[in-house]
Amino acid sequence: MNGPEILRIVDAIHRDKGIDGEIVFAGIEAAILSAARKHYGEDRDVVVQIDRKSGEVTVLLEAVPLPPDELGDLLGRIAAQTAKQVMIQKIREAERDSLYDEYNELRTHLVNGVVTRSDHGVATVNLGKVEAILPKSEQIPGESYRVGDRVRAIVLEVRKMGSRIKVVLSRNHPDLVRRLFEVEIPEVSERIIEVRSLAREAGYRSKVAVSCFDNSIDCVGACVGVRGSRIRTIVDELNGERIDIVRWNDSLQVLIPNALQPSEVEDVILCPLLGRVIVLVREDQLSLAIGKKGQNVRLASKLVGWDIEVMTQDELDEQLERSITAFSQIPEVSEDLAETLVSQGFFSFDDLSVIEPEHLQELSGLSPEVCDVIVERAEEQALIEEEEADKRKMLDREAKRVAREAAELDAMTGESLSEEDATDGSADAQPPADADADASESAEVVDGAVAEEAEEVAASTEPAGSDDEDQLKADG
Repeated sequence: MNGPEILRIVDAIHRDKGIDGEIVFAGIEAAILSAARKHYGEDRDVVVQIDRKSGEVTVLLEAVPLPPDELGDLLGRIAAQTAKQVMIQKIREAERDSLYDEYNELRTHLVNGVVTRSDHGVATVNLGKVEAILPKSEQIPGESYRVGDRVRAIVLEVRKMGSRIKVVLSRNHPDLVRRLFEVEIPEVSERIIEVRSLAREAGYRSKVAVSCFDNSIDCVGACVGVRGSRIRTIVDELNGERIDIVRWNDSLQVLIPNALQPSEVEDVILCPLLGRVIVLVREDQLSLAIGKKGQNVRLASKLVGWDIEVMTQDELDEQLERSITAFSQIPEVSEDLAETLVSQGFFSFDDLSVIEPEHLQELSGLSPEVCDVIVERAEEQALIEEEEADKRKMLDREAKRVAREAAELDAMTGESLSEEDATDGSADAQPPADADADASESAEVVDGAVAEEAEEVAASTEPAGSDDEDQLKADG
């Protein structure tokens, strides 16, 4: 192995593998060093240097250069298995590091690939240089992949694993929608239109807030496209996921009504101390503003970065009255202070328990000691209310259980009546005694209404008495 040959090896590996030439030179030096130490002994001081321009090799043994004949014999041993393994290992590590750097720079960026394997919902995607995985948890709900399907996803995570790298893809991350906007809408990729904020529930709905530096361009219309052509392409890529495009505004008074579209908003009340926004709507707009299972208001909250609470004017008035009455029960809180706290958005003791004492002091003008007492009492009352709420939930669950058992008992009684009518024509049915006892015991732990219901069910299934049977026999 002479100088020109080493240079050819370095150049070939650099071109084919994309590995920096300096890394390849270091690998060859390590291979020669391994062979030299195996030949001369591990305790000998050996130094190997390769000239980066000529490729000539210099080996120093105890600071003395090796003669040309010994150096030739040593370089001839480079073909030995040990030296080969060292070179291969160094090259693989360099190749891994190169791929890691390349795909780590692509994090949150869009990549295209082909599914090569699908096992228990986990798809393996060929990206060209590496094979990535698309876990079930990172897929859009309802998706399924077969071998040969093309996939567009973002690079979520890149990890080193031995001599390889592991690339994890995602299709339910919000950045997927952002990257699709950049690909399908030229104005977004050219930064004429900017995606200012984005909220997404993958597979169901997304909200995208956009703005434009050129006032002559309708940013929302440009994203939608002619007859919805642009947004339809993105929706198809996301398997029919609904996308709401809203106009961004730096004023929350304007942005929040935009974010809550398609509902109509009457008023927006900001509560900066709590990071909360109270949105007032008409009664007929309440369900539309909240959305199915709260989805619309939840996405709007993520979009603007504030907690949004939607209510009608009547609900707000009732809430204000309840809160003022509750806060006034604290001896240190006057009615005027209670009204001030409520006007700042503090509606419950739980809200009041998180207020900073210095903020309370600014609002009330009270001493720090009194403010600490107010916050402490609010915390105590919040714990009491939480315990009461847990008790109510437990009673509700118990009531539902008793109602369910009563319904099952009624069904069992009906089946028993049908069986007796089919066998001996008897109109009376004897209910299971154990079932009556269980229903009676369960009814005692719930409110009176459920207990009465259980008693009515038990009474309706009580059999005829023995006197009636004797009278029937006598009449016979």
